[in-house]
Amino acid sequence: MLPYTVQGDSVPQPLGGLTGDPERGREVVLDRRRGNCLICHSVPVPGEPFQGELGPALAGVGARLDEGQIRLRLIDQSRISPRTIMPPYYRVERLRDVAPEYQDKPALEAQEIEDVVAYLKTLTD
Repeated sequence: MLPYTVQGDSVPQPLGGLTGDPERGREVVLDRRRGNCLICHSVPVPGEPFQGELGPALAGVGARLDEGQIRLRLIDQSRISPRTIMPPYYRVERLRDVAPEYQDKPALEAQEIEDVVAYLKTLTD
């Protein structure tokens, strides 16, 4: 796990200074095993079936939030909204009901977080 600094509602610096790739980020968002974002969110991808409605739609998120705000929401939304149902994607402590093979491993690696940030920043409409 790479260190990061929270400032307000944001983690302004990329994890480990990594650069995200929006195409790889799109793959993570649409992957129903790795990111599994579509279980709760909808994305502006025509023809993508069975999109969620529990979380906010991700269309326009890149215009509503800056990179640091998106990053913190992916790392651990509970830092902003303690009662959120969104899982932390880059936190391993204080988790419950984690399968043994996933103990002490984040849901997404630092590079995947940065890739998803890069993709979500492209969603400006």
